[in-house]
Amino acid sequence: MNVADTLEALRNKAMRDPSLKKALLETRNHPNSLGEFCRISTEAGLPIYDMDIIEYGEFAYASMRRSTNGGGENSPLLDGEDDAYEIFLYELEQSGDA
Repeated sequence: MNVADTLEALRNKAMRDPSLKKALLETRNHPNSLGEFCRISTEAGLPIYDMDIIEYGEFAYASMRRSTNGGGENSPLLDGEDDAYEIFLYELEQSGDA
């Protein structure tokens, strides 16, 4: 299972399990938020590692940049667009109650 599939499965599982959703959202308050997120995901049966999420976010953002403006380096950095962890939590928050 690749990172995108793992995050999608985790999102679906969290939508059915309010305690999992709450635990994932509360990782923002943890000193090692990404590590805690990965620990919870792994305990939920969907193993993922910090660097997997970081690399996935950077790869997705780089692909988006290459697809616009001829892939030039003059494109401005879109704040947070390379942060797959924060994007995941934002989408989970916006999804409403489970």
